[in-house]
Amino acid sequence: MLRIKKSVLLLPFLLFFLASGAQDTLTIMHYNLLNYGNYTSYCTSGNNNHEDKDIYLRTITGHVNPDIFTVNEISQYEFYHNRILSEVLNVSGKDYYRKATITNIADSYIINGLFYDSRKLVLHSQAVLQSYVRDINLYRLYFRSPALAQGDTVFINCIVAHLKASSGSSNEEARAVMTNSAMNWLKTNMTPGNFLIMGDFNLYTSAEQAYQNLINPPAANQGFRFYDPVDKPGDWNNNYSFAAWHTQSVSSSGNGCQASGGMDDRFDFILASADIMQGNKGAEYIPESYKALGQDGKHFNRSIDDSPQNNSVPSGVLSALAEMSDHLPVVMKLKINSGPTGGITDRDIFKSAFVYRDGSGLNYLCVYSDRSITVETSIYDLAGNLKSTGSYPLSTGRNDILIETDRLRPGFYLLKLSDKSGSDTTIKLAL
Repeated sequence: MLRIKKSVLLLPFLLFFLASGAQDTLTIMHYNLLNYGNYTSYCTSGNNNHEDKDIYLRTITGHVNPDIFTVNEISQYEFYHNRILSEVLNVSGKDYYRKATITNIADSYIINGLFYDSRKLVLHSQAVLQSYVRDINLYRLYFRSPALAQGDTVFINCIVAHLKASSGSSNEEARAVMTNSAMNWLKTNMTPGNFLIMGDFNLYTSAEQAYQNLINPPAANQGFRFYDPVDKPGDWNNNYSFAAWHTQSVSSSGNGCQASGGMDDRFDFILASADIMQGNKGAEYIPESYKALGQDGKHFNRSIDDSPQNNSVPSGVLSALAEMSDHLPVVMKLKINSGPTGGITDRDIFKSAFVYRDGSGLNYLCVYSDRSITVETSIYDLAGNLKSTGSYPLSTGRNDILIETDRLRPGFYLLKLSDKSGSDTTIKLAL
């Protein structure tokens, strides 16, 4: 027998599963801009001038042509966000890039930003997930599908985070608090789907709690688990084994603003949800498209433009990367399946269903629904014997259903969900 525990109202459920149709590709790029427009005692108009950085960044973005461009370390003042549009992106005949609204609840000198190609995407909404140390921002975009007028599209949710910097237990704890708060916000307010979390995470190892909160969250948060597209866990800091994935520092000597030490840290990431990695909801990671731009794996503890010659990008782009920031940007591509009318199915509500166990050892079925609907439940043992059935109304949003297992022996079972339309799914249940 199953019992509804709780229903939490979420934001309107607008994610659609697109079964077939035309395809397109989105290029995603994230970059720490190193105090763009924010002048300090060490990042000055002499060694980090924003007008010089415009030229470097124009070269880099012109090479990548990102459809979604997210950034850390841009000034809190809107003047500089507008300048990225006018002096970097919307140049040479381009006029289609737009930006998100800036936020700064944390009252930081450097903040996050998002820019996007309005020919392909529309910014639907945005939110701040947490504001300890710095804001973590959620930008919700949808694809300009040919079938948009009929209600078919694909949503892409971009979470941009700049976690607390530096080593030491207090800084690790701050990073963990930031990611834990963000994950809890997602669980409470969103529905699992196409999510990316990107940014300068300032992590030294995958064992850090901040990272584990994202890639190995508690059972109740499994719907928002993130994956590293290149699957490279380990102790990244000053480790030659990860030379091909290090993103900082581009300079071995530094310039007073840029950090010194050469390429020996993997600080910058784009992580993806299961729906993106598996292509469940119209957006799918393109294998081997993830890279640290300008990283050839041959410059461990060196500047990226030192010997041996770095041929991973054109020479002009390499020079721009060496001057623009002390980080390298990270880039990946998504395949978008733009489905026709009718691509939306009732079965979609079951794609995010999962079972979790709470701290007291009770098992719950979590189901997100975009509407009020009744689902039928059936539990079978592995021999196919029906052990229990139930019928439960779901409300819009998140529904947590207690699985009462007192009469079931320990072992493995199959939990089947179905609705009146004939849609169904089966989930493995371990007791």
